[in-house]
Formats: sequence, structure tokens, C-alpha cells
Amino acid sequence: MAKARVKVPKTAKAGDVITIKTLIKHKMESGNRKDKKTGKKIPKHIIDKFTAKFNGEEFFSSDWDTGVSANPYCSFTCRVDKSGEFEFAWHDEKGEVTTKKASITVG
Repeated sequence: MAKARVKVPKTAKAGDVITIKTLIKHKMESGNRKDKKTGKKIPKHIIDKFTAKFNGEEFFSSDWDTGVSANPYCSFTCRVDKSGEFEFAWHDEKGEVTTKKASITVG
């Protein structure tokens, strides 16, 4: 589908609240625009769900619609108590999924 980037701190102390930043390159076509050459509507193609898991357990999700801009950026916080792996997933309405992983060491 698209290229995704995530920014997660490499280390934190137990109980720290960290900020996670994500960005995915995607046109987020709303289905409302017309092709300038043909005059036909460009089909809708959007990412409609974003999820974040830590050590396999979902802790954040959001449903997106046509109002979300192209190349959507999402930033959120979470508390970390132990080391582990984050997994982020962007789901589009055509069933395609882009995933990205990042690890954190808690000391």
C-alpha cells in the first residue's frame, strides 16, 4: 500500500509517558474529485482504520474517513512499564494493510 514511518523513543524509564509519532504516505482519495482529463470521478480510496499494539495488545485505535488529509500524521502518548515491541497498522477500505514495528527498552 504505502510507506509508513514511526518515531518511538528507543529507551524510557518505567512509568514514563512517551510520545509516538506516525506518518504514512497515502493519497487518501475522497471520491469527490474528478479527473481533469476525463471528467470522471476518481474512486474513493482511503485508510479507514489505524491501530497500535504493544506486545500484542491493542492500546490505541482510530477510525478515519474522507476528512483525513493525504499523507496522514498521527501523534499520541502512552505509558510504558516494560520493554517491548510496538506494532502499528494502517487498514484501507480495499483490505490492504501496512504495518510497521518499533521496539523500546525500559530500564
